[in-house]
Amino acid sequence: MKPSLTTLRDQSQFVLVDVQERLAGVMLPDAMAAVAKNCAILLQAAKLLEIPTIYTEQYPQGLGATLGDLSAHLSAQQRVEKIVFSCAKEPTFTRKLTSDRPQIVLAGMEAHICVLQTALDLQQSGHQVFVAEDAVISRNPSNKANALERLRKASIIISNTESIVFEWLGSAEGDAFKQISKLVR
Repeated sequence: MKPSLTTLRDQSQFVLVDVQERLAGVMLPDAMAAVAKNCAILLQAAKLLEIPTIYTEQYPQGLGATLGDLSAHLSAQQRVEKIVFSCAKEPTFTRKLTSDRPQIVLAGMEAHICVLQTALDLQQSGHQVFVAEDAVISRNPSNKANALERLRKASIIISNTESIVFEWLGSAEGDAFKQISKLVR
């Protein structure tokens, strides 16, 4: 069976990579605000649709905690602290992945380091990986562009926040549709 090119609610899990205070502080402010907004949309939609979520923090003693606006949508049980760049190389992370959901949607930072390495390693381990292009960032925009190009060439699916949440949703009916529609306005 060929993998789906769309994210499916019952097949997906969401991973938020290293969206931390001190790291966010060195990003271009307008770009960081847009990425934080899209990460929040993905987090809220995942919670509403009961999509398993993990978030990581790279060396939080040095880079700080996850942004407060995002951590409001997260629980401590979803947190993974790491010092490796690829989340997939952290045993706690791999233990938290849900084995019956082969699709992994990634958002976070930095696109050309932790997101890139995580995506490639997850794909290598048999997952179908999606990266939300408008929910990843690097300090240097050309590094983000390079990372996305590398990911495309590696057959990682590059998508966007609205496509992902509406693919998870699947139809324009019910309370979930109304709530998600409000998130993306």
